[in-house]
Amino acid sequence: MIIGSHVSFKSDQLLGSVKEALSYGANAFMFYTGAPQNTLRKEIDESLTKEAQTLMEYNGIDIKNVICHAPYIINLANRSSEEKWQFSIEFLKKELSRCDALGISYLVLHPGSSVGLPEEEAIQNIIDALNETLKNNYHCMILLETMAKKGTEIGSLEELKTIMDQVKYPLGVCLDTCHVSDAGYSLTDFNAFLEEFDNTIGLDYLHCIHLNDSKNPCGARKDRHENIGYGTIGFKTLETICYHPKLKDIPKILETPYVGESLEDKKRIYPPYYYEIKMLKEREFDKELLKHIHEKYKTL
Repeated sequence: MIIGSHVSFKSDQLLGSVKEALSYGANAFMFYTGAPQNTLRKEIDESLTKEAQTLMEYNGIDIKNVICHAPYIINLANRSSEEKWQFSIEFLKKELSRCDALGISYLVLHPGSSVGLPEEEAIQNIIDALNETLKNNYHCMILLETMAKKGTEIGSLEELKTIMDQVKYPLGVCLDTCHVSDAGYSLTDFNAFLEEFDNTIGLDYLHCIHLNDSKNPCGARKDRHENIGYGTIGFKTLETICYHPKLKDIPKILETPYVGESLEDKKRIYPPYYYEIKMLKEREFDKELLKHIHEKYKTL
């Protein structure tokens, strides 16, 4: 099983990301090259990148299973302001260049939100933006993420298919389990969903899975992630996805909530990833998981 989680990318850049992933018992991971809410970025340090690649090789982490995520501030769907739309394109180009410098093969991108525009127009804006962005022939491939359809989000299976059919350059897909459930696709019969995905987009285009439970019922269109086994999707379904033979070569990335006493002021909150990965490896749901996480970190 190829599994990991979101990790940080700070002063020691990719090297620190690798070390954090290893501390969770992961053999894959995902990161942002800077804060997802702003444009502040440090130059990629080539020496730190080489150290990170050496550490990955030593610990059996294939760099093909390392995923970068584009920042949230990129919105290719809305062109009400030409200046903001062009900014999104230019910033996406910079992120792809940074991924190329790091040797990363996949960049996950939220397609965007229409913000008042008709959906057809918003989808065309995304198509035009991606055709403009990808003229430079980057090594890194963009993976369009399935979205929860919260508000004016673009990102159903059918919408992604429309975009991919009209972009002249190779694209892939990142399947987010919370998002597709919230968007109204039932995962209870996962084989049926996988067949729908294959018929609509094609399994060959699936290169990453965000493995998250959901706080919401199917079709709620709210996008609220939950810890593995504690939500409406449930442990058994998520375990099935992890071990599905058709998905064995695809990295599964956890984006589940931190656990702790005070999430509002971000005090005494802790990453659940080591324990969730352990639980999935052992294939047995631990109903005391959140309690164990809190007790473990409380003593540190």
